[in-house]
Amino acid sequence: IGGIEHAILHLLYSRFFTRAMRETGHVDVKEPFKGLFTQGMVVHETYSRGEGTAREWVPPADLRIEETDGTRRAFLLSSGEEVKIGSIEKMSKSKKNVVDPDDIIASYGADTARFFVLSDSPPDRDVIWSESGVEGANRFVQRVWRIIGEAAEELKSVRPKPAAEGEGLAASKAAHKTLKAVQEDLDKLAFNKAIARIYELVNALAGPLADVAAGGKSDDVKAAARDAVEILIRIIAPMTPHLAEECWSALGNEGLVAETPWPTFVPSLVEENDVVMPVQVNGKKRGELTIARDADQDAVRAAALALDAVKSLLAGGEPKKVIVVPQRIVNIVV
Repeated sequence: IGGIEHAILHLLYSRFFTRAMRETGHVDVKEPFKGLFTQGMVVHETYSRGEGTAREWVPPADLRIEETDGTRRAFLLSSGEEVKIGSIEKMSKSKKNVVDPDDIIASYGADTARFFVLSDSPPDRDVIWSESGVEGANRFVQRVWRIIGEAAEELKSVRPKPAAEGEGLAASKAAHKTLKAVQEDLDKLAFNKAIARIYELVNALAGPLADVAAGGKSDDVKAAARDAVEILIRIIAPMTPHLAEECWSALGNEGLVAETPWPTFVPSLVEENDVVMPVQVNGKKRGELTIARDADQDAVRAAALALDAVKSLLAGGEPKKVIVVPQRIVNIVV
């Protein structure tokens, strides 16, 4: 509902009318809202020519931007005249620093525009509109479509099922951990964090999906890959609905993603099986050890003594004592 000033005015009007209607008996609530979140604005560079009262603002669509050795310059498309690049301000008709959504949709599609705005900044901060940012969002959208589309024929033959072990386990863990984290991020309106996790998931799935697309994988591996892909599709659906629906259909699913329930993660797949333990020598931290949570003390001791920093301090000798606090810390006395 606009910027913070605009939003607060709407809040005041709504509260006024709600309280008035409560007095007249039309409603029985005292406050119409539980809280107010005001999002940042979309901002853009300003461009102008002339000075003082003769200054004329120029819209971005009329310009060509050139960059040489880190210096950016703007020129009119019509005449080649150079114009001044001004400060970054909220988009407004008066300063003509607006980007027509129809132009963006025509060039890249609505999903790219949505994805860029959500991914670039925390929702309470301004989003600086940039062509490079939009292009990056578009490359991601195209990549998701490509890696899913290439594997779709192989995935159609199986039903989704997460792996509990074997080759498909890594993809299942990545998908279910991402699902849990994205769910928490969305509850906090941290859309940019959710998208960062989605980027990581796509990177994690790119290799396994390429292997599936090449053929020859077992049904268990393909079922785990399909489960991971369907999780990916469902968590991107609120942000890129058109892409999600096309990917959903490519897998042979009936109906719309929008009509399916939000997925649920498998608890055993989101548990962290490894722990990071600091390793101290004579009370001073010398390194960290990543090891299985259920590793026994002998395994932890051996792994700690194998660290390069520890070996250099021991200089071939044996420690006087190795104290292991399970899942917490290793202290070596020399």
